[in-house]
Amino acid sequence: MDNNESNSSAEGRWNKSVDKTIKRFPERKNSFTTSSEIEVERLHYPEVNEKYEGEIGFPGEYPFTRGIQPTMYRSRFWTMRQYAGFGSAEETNKRFRYLLEQGQTGLSVAFDLPTQIGYDSDDIMSEGEVGKVGVAIDSLHDMEQLLDKIPLDQVSTSMTINAPASVLLCMYIAVGEKQGVPIEKLTGTIQNDILKEYIARGTYIYPPKASMRLITNIFQYCQEKEMKFNTISISGYHIREAGSTAVQELAFTIANGMAYVDAALESGMDIDAFAPRLAFFFNAHNNFFEEIAKFRAARRIWAKIMKEEYHAKDPKSWKLRFHTQTGGSTLTAQQPDNNVVRVTLQALAAVMGGTQSLHTNSRDEALSLPTEESARIALRTQQIIANESGVADTVDPLGGSYYVEELTNKMEEEVNKYLQQIKDIGGAVQAVEEGFMQREIHHNAYETQKQIEREEEVIVGLNKYRLEEEVNPDLLKVDEALEQAQIDSLAKIRQERNQERVDKLLHTLGEQAKIQDANLIPHILKAVKAYATVGEICNVLRDEFGEYTGM
Repeated sequence: MDNNESNSSAEGRWNKSVDKTIKRFPERKNSFTTSSEIEVERLHYPEVNEKYEGEIGFPGEYPFTRGIQPTMYRSRFWTMRQYAGFGSAEETNKRFRYLLEQGQTGLSVAFDLPTQIGYDSDDIMSEGEVGKVGVAIDSLHDMEQLLDKIPLDQVSTSMTINAPASVLLCMYIAVGEKQGVPIEKLTGTIQNDILKEYIARGTYIYPPKASMRLITNIFQYCQEKEMKFNTISISGYHIREAGSTAVQELAFTIANGMAYVDAALESGMDIDAFAPRLAFFFNAHNNFFEEIAKFRAARRIWAKIMKEEYHAKDPKSWKLRFHTQTGGSTLTAQQPDNNVVRVTLQALAAVMGGTQSLHTNSRDEALSLPTEESARIALRTQQIIANESGVADTVDPLGGSYYVEELTNKMEEEVNKYLQQIKDIGGAVQAVEEGFMQREIHHNAYETQKQIEREEEVIVGLNKYRLEEEVNPDLLKVDEALEQAQIDSLAKIRQERNQERVDKLLHTLGEQAKIQDANLIPHILKAVKAYATVGEICNVLRDEFGEYTGM
């Protein structure tokens, strides 16, 4: 039945939560109807019984299968957060401001490869890579340019950065201070998920134990400063991009999340002090119903783990909040306009699965960084889903579907099998060091590729429905002169800063790194404010921690 009026405790709690939520965030309309003037209820659900409460429940209520907010998108749409970054900080700032003008509601920063692995633009290791796959950030000066005329007390920012996450977070804090924004008013997310780098992506610097120390240092510092930043975005996205199944993506991501929780607890933190600031990052692929079931199962699995295994008391600690990005590995260089359709289906699955924020890939990303036109179409895709489709007018619209509920249950069952395997190995860190997750992903990626080559899995435009002649689209090209310009800018910063102070602060950082219980974030922040560079700070820690060279 719809809008059942039974007196179940769960239903009563949900109704109270709805009233409380609407006072803070009124629903977008006084009433929601279809084009035929048929009323759309806030939530559709059956007669409430113990089984329904325990397995599915109400949105905003444990186990959060139907969503983490009581009214979901009826009050506010998800954050439309387009991932962007290329060339110089100045160029990327222009793209950010353009996207904000076009209706984007949050920033997401892509960094170039040297920045991601802690090298300055003038390092020999950076040659040929500066500004190519993201923006080059060497010092606080670059971060100031990147965020110029963007009010950090009004815009939340996500930064896809892992090994040097502590350095980039400190740069963001320093820019906020220069804008007059108190640290507790800054909002956003740092990815800060190093375990998936060892598993799938490869942009690690230090060995696992040293990396886990830096992550917990960030947790502690942000808790002490009462920052509203999500201190980690535990990422399944790159695990999926490396070739995993949906089940593997979810299982390995949750296992990594448990490892971060364990590390924080071992450092002496209280679980309810840091767990509400944990966030997740998932991929959205083409199998529409499987993806929706994956997102629903993810919330339920995490809620049970946090409540039943870790005994968290704060309901906020039970909630799995996540960002979604559509699947980059599903995009084809052939017939790139087809990618608009793929992205639309994937984005729709993310929305119907209850994502908190979303990035939609651009049609040309299998070929290059997106052009301004392609980035605009990708953003418009989200805006059309939000404003024209009606899927945001009722909570969890596919909840109760026999197929989706069964798929959600099966997903949970298969994920729990993997989680038990990883526990038996000794946890996620041990599983990474033994190569368990990597082998599972590589096996599936190999089998999938064979299916594509045998045309058992059809990729439209790639292995079926091909065109004899492809039209070459206009692509974004990064100016080759940028690398030298970035190097020259860095040389100027080094010439103008107080070198004696930088040397002193870097020496102190190195000494503190030797002390296992020392929190390094305050020392990194001081070095950043003195215009020490990403590479200089990371090199100090390389000297103390060593570098991870793989299995």
